[in-house]
Amino acid sequence: MKKKAGKIISVGVAAAMLTSIVSGCGNSTGANNAGTESTSEISEDNNVTGSYENMEISKTVKLSLSDAQKFNDTNGDGYGEFQGWGTSLCWWANRVGYSEELTAQTAEAFFNLEKGLGMNIGRYNVGGGDNVTDENAPFYHEPHIKRSDSVVPGYCVDVTKVDLSNNSKDYYVDNYARVDFDCGYAWNYDWDADANQMNVLKAAADAAKDEFIAEAFSNSPPYFMTVSGCSSGGEDPSVDNLREDSYTAFACYMADVIEHWMQEGVITFQSVDPMNEPATSYWGAHSEKQEGCHFSQGESQSRILTALNAELQNKGIDMIICGTDETSIEAAIMSYKSLSEEAKEVVDRIDTHAYEGTQRDMLKKIAEESGKNLWMSEVDGTYSIGKKDTGMQAALGYSEQIIKDLNGLMPTAWIMWDAVDVHVDSKNEFDTCTRQQADEIVSTGTPFWGIAIADHDAKELLLTKKYYAFGQFTKFIRPGYTLVGVDDKANTVVAAYDPENEKVIIVAMNTNVDDVKWEFDLSDFYEAGEDIGIVATRTSGTMADGENWADVTDKVAMEFGEDKASFSAVLKGSSITTFEIDKWY
Repeated sequence: MKKKAGKIISVGVAAAMLTSIVSGCGNSTGANNAGTESTSEISEDNNVTGSYENMEISKTVKLSLSDAQKFNDTNGDGYGEFQGWGTSLCWWANRVGYSEELTAQTAEAFFNLEKGLGMNIGRYNVGGGDNVTDENAPFYHEPHIKRSDSVVPGYCVDVTKVDLSNNSKDYYVDNYARVDFDCGYAWNYDWDADANQMNVLKAAADAAKDEFIAEAFSNSPPYFMTVSGCSSGGEDPSVDNLREDSYTAFACYMADVIEHWMQEGVITFQSVDPMNEPATSYWGAHSEKQEGCHFSQGESQSRILTALNAELQNKGIDMIICGTDETSIEAAIMSYKSLSEEAKEVVDRIDTHAYEGTQRDMLKKIAEESGKNLWMSEVDGTYSIGKKDTGMQAALGYSEQIIKDLNGLMPTAWIMWDAVDVHVDSKNEFDTCTRQQADEIVSTGTPFWGIAIADHDAKELLLTKKYYAFGQFTKFIRPGYTLVGVDDKANTVVAAYDPENEKVIIVAMNTNVDDVKWEFDLSDFYEAGEDIGIVATRTSGTMADGENWADVTDKVAMEFGEDKASFSAVLKGSSITTFEIDKWY
């Protein structure tokens, strides 16, 4: 490991030369300029002997290496390897991808590590589409989705019902890209149909570079494969909407899309899930919201997973198949348990959403015992903790969800839903948020879905405290690190370890309005007397006068414990602080 600039410090001495390497982003008011390095020393001249001198330690948090993440140990060192942070690309990528300006801004803000969050996972939605334009074609119905972003195009065009009384089988094979005689339909592909989402996917991959991971998933099969003829769901949303004759057809569709973009050299998907929250009864025909499809637990879910695996194998595509992206932790447990043995063999990773449920430890145990990897693949909401005037209520609420999922599941990825869920566009009837309202959300920290807002009139991405709170995790807990246990039942602390460089990351959240002083026990990682350095980065306050990824190394009154590997620090009221602890050589 390269020796750091500055002075080597000792655990037993309450002084440290600390080097900050954190760069700013966007309209951050408290962050350093990109590429700037600063040094500061904890001494008698700062807060150690200042206003915090007599503050008592109110909590001690011990980090446990014996309770380290086990999933995805690819190098056999005994430590599971975190794979990264991400977002679903639907629906925001479908919405902003028409604009070069917004595509570039979102790619940088979300996926660039130096200038933004450093997310490295994008979940690409393979749309099912609907026939809402051609009254003479199968399954025509009136447009019904009333969002500006969630009409995700499907790739199937020229959809034609097979009629062997008028045409031979060879006719359909020769004139269409794909024909399925069991399903009873033939179709071609328009590979430009989903240009907006693909524009963002490519830009995200470029921004995240070699760390980028792409996952393909489906909300619904193509409309003509469904019972209702509508990709928003069934007439009865509690009944399977994929027709009995169309399992292979749907599997072929997913495999064709994956193969096409791989052969074009655009993207190689690492993983795929053909279902989204399938065991719920959310998905009704002609919904105003989105695509969706019910797959019953057990046989139905097993059939599509094994059918997809067969089609990928037919194409010689080796990729991770995951499932079943249920909306709750408990539903994920039941869905996996209900799969056939063949389907369980097919599934390499359990993907779960975390909107509902509490049995995180049980799902973690099931995944470990089954030898499966585990992702938290979707969650978001109008989280809120604390008083409105702090500006941090949405940021703290969001951070609590992240900490709760990481500590409870210890997944190898944490992926949010729609990174941009609110849009300002005076020319679109479905975008009702005004710029004034958007600015109010940003300035007050009002809870909302997403971490940023897109202003299509100004071609501007508006960043929020929720965005900067997310960065307190994403910029520091990186792929290859391993999550480690913390004895903090309040879900205010999460920690990770980089075994290669003997580096510890602690993210600590103070939801109280008042400052607090906490102690962190590092004895599982460093021996007493070892030389370590610590850098502290913090987000707090409002967008107007608060901190965003600010170097606060000399403002948190860090003190090392006597003859043991521990340190204490003051956590500002209503703040999130990340500590980077490095062993110095």
